[in-house]
Parts: sequence; structure tokens; C-alpha cells
Amino acid sequence: MIELLGRMLRGVRAGAHRSPLANGAFAAPTTITVTSTAFADGQAMQASSAGKGVGDNTSPPLRWAGPPPDTRQLALLIDDVDVPLPRPLVHTAAVIEPSVDGVAAGALQPGCAGIRFLRADLGHHGYAGPRPIPGHGPHHYRFHVFALDTVLPDTVTTAKGLLAAMRGHVLARGTLTGTYQR
Repeated sequence: MIELLGRMLRGVRAGAHRSPLANGAFAAPTTITVTSTAFADGQAMQASSAGKGVGDNTSPPLRWAGPPPDTRQLALLIDDVDVPLPRPLVHTAAVIEPSVDGVAAGALQPGCAGIRFLRADLGHHGYAGPRPIPGHGPHHYRFHVFALDTVLPDTVTTAKGLLAAMRGHVLARGTLTGTYQR
């Protein structure tokens, strides 16, 4: 039944153009390189990275390089642009100290040194892996890393608050895209 619903909704997708990250407030040079040893840009993510009830919800290993020297903080956002909703869904939101240049597999969870997790769209803190509707086709999960020229206050506690606080403070950005389907 759920797979039938997924097939019926196959053409209904939020789209990258509806992302709050698509507007000019986040325009910046794409000088940050984001990589993973678990998948190449545009390739399929491992089943172990899929969300609770689908996979092990183990975040993939990530590395980033190229933030400008005057970076005061980094922001990480993971979104799904293919959800059948009016806008992409933010799976993970975090503020990262500029000395951190990556995370090991499974490390995107509260308690990870140098990373403060914010409440994402589904109300959780930490990594929330892919859980697309069965039969909906491949979903694109974008791992965005932003270099910021300011330190964000501790009062920023949600993905929506992070987006508002980042406006006008993005020095550089980079993106790695992984796909997943059920």
C-alpha cells in the first residue's frame, strides 16, 4: 500500500528551487570541498546510512576543506530535495567549530566534540538518515557546509533559526549530494 502511494506521488517533489538555501541570502563562492569515503558526489548512499526503521541511521564519514581563513564558525545542513512536500526537508542542522574538518562514520550525534546540533524539521537533534517513501524513486540528500563570518549565539536552536542567523554571514559554501531510494 505504501509503495503504491510512493509510485502515485513519484512526480511530486519539492525541488531544489524551493529550498530556502536557493535564495540569494546564501550566495557565496563554492570553495569548500565536501567529500565522503562512503559515496561519491551524486552516487548512492549505503543502506547503513538510511534512517531509523530503514537502515542503521549511521551518518556517513564526511570531510570538508577550503573554508576561508577568517571563518568564525561552520554550519552543516542536510536536506532532501525530493520529498513530496512544498519545500525540501532539513534532516540535520548543526553549528561546527572552524577547527573541525570532518566527522567519522556515525559521529553526527549529540556529544560529538566541536558540534552543536539544532532541532531539524522533524524535531530531532543529530543525524537523521534517508527514509524516502517506498516506490517514490531516488531522493537526493544534500550535505551543505557553510563558512560563516560570525559566531552564532546559543539562542539559535532550530534549523529555521540557523537559516535566519546565517543570512548575510556566508563566506563560502560546498555541497556533497548522495542518493537513496526504497
